Amino acid sequence: MPDTVIADTELRVERLIPAPPERVFALWTEPDQLVKWWGPEGYQVPAIAMDVRPGGSWRTTMIGTDGVTRIVSGVYRAIEPPRRLVMTWGWHDDKGGRGHETEITVTFAPAPGGTKLVLLQKEFATKAERDGHNAGWSSSFDKLARIGA
Repeated sequence: MPDTVIADTELRVERLIPAPPERVFALWTEPDQLVKWWGPEGYQVPAIAMDVRPGGSWRTTMIGTDGVTRIVSGVYRAIEPPRRLVMTWGWHDDKGGRGHETEITVTFAPAPGGTKLVLLQKEFATKAERDGHNAGWSSSFDKLARIGA
């Protein structure tokens, strides 16, 4: 299964997670589960808020290996358990304002050995932002695959 396919303003990451779609969907939508894998290797997630419904908001605080606190938030646009999530994504700046917003669609399909997870994130402002997200999601999905089993 290919891992990553990218275009200038979009990122597509595909991964096989060794768990059924219901479990993988829960790992995305239940705060006590999301905190186990969210963020690249070495990141801690000390705060999370999730109102998992269309129009509901979400927000996570992550502390990187460099000690820097990063906040990201968005709004859920579609929730179709256990097959699909659509949400927005925007990083907060040092003053609490939100930066450029992207849209993420995550699908969860049964596959031999678990769940085929496909993440599509689009309309990045720059290739550098896209590349940063590629590295972040890839590392996060390594963690997700380990705890999904």
